[in-house]
Amino acid sequence: MGRDIVIQATSGPVQAWRADPPEHAAALGGVVVLQEIFGVNAHIRSVADGYAAAGYVALAPALFDPVAPHVELGYDEGGFARGRALVAELGMDRALDVVRAAAGALRDEGLAVAVVGFCWGGSVAFLANTRLGLPAVSYYGARTMPFLGETLRAPMLFHFGEDDASIPPADRQAHRDAHPGAGMHLYPGTGHAFNRDVDPRHFHAASAALARRRTLDFLASALH
Repeated sequence: MGRDIVIQATSGPVQAWRADPPEHAAALGGVVVLQEIFGVNAHIRSVADGYAAAGYVALAPALFDPVAPHVELGYDEGGFARGRALVAELGMDRALDVVRAAAGALRDEGLAVAVVGFCWGGSVAFLANTRLGLPAVSYYGARTMPFLGETLRAPMLFHFGEDDASIPPADRQAHRDAHPGAGMHLYPGTGHAFNRDVDPRHFHAASAALARRRTLDFLASALH
């Protein structure tokens, strides 16, 4: 269903995974899928494929490409360390430049566009809302706290695991207080990365399925 393409960001060419709806189906809109710190790997490609199966043109840009092309990291200590270092090297401004390019490519096809991000990508998705005006869904974005004072410019939805140590109750309450108009769902008995179906340490199938249904409802509303 999906394929590798190249989009043009300010910093230069960026690889992206593109997945399209079933043949002859009219697209419901465009979704920019924003990676975790591990790159556009099998999990992120699968997420994009899932949104395509639901009727959206999905584009997952390789956010690290401006500083390190073709990154796919493992879920081990080495992968975590390398991913965190790349996040710091890239910075939010360059990440958002890639998001802007991906959204622009979809808009050029006449599509209304939203973003859905996971982990670090969830925090990038929040900033895509406040700075780029894109409807956004953030799954367990633990790096959003420093930016909560920014104003939402489009519909916003947050998904949090109840037992996620990286987003404790006080941080979740800060999200509610700063953005009472945003949607927010808490998933009991789940921790961080509950949607990561390739990682049995974190995956929680029932919560992932419920969050996906809620996300699809959000997209249907926000893009029409």
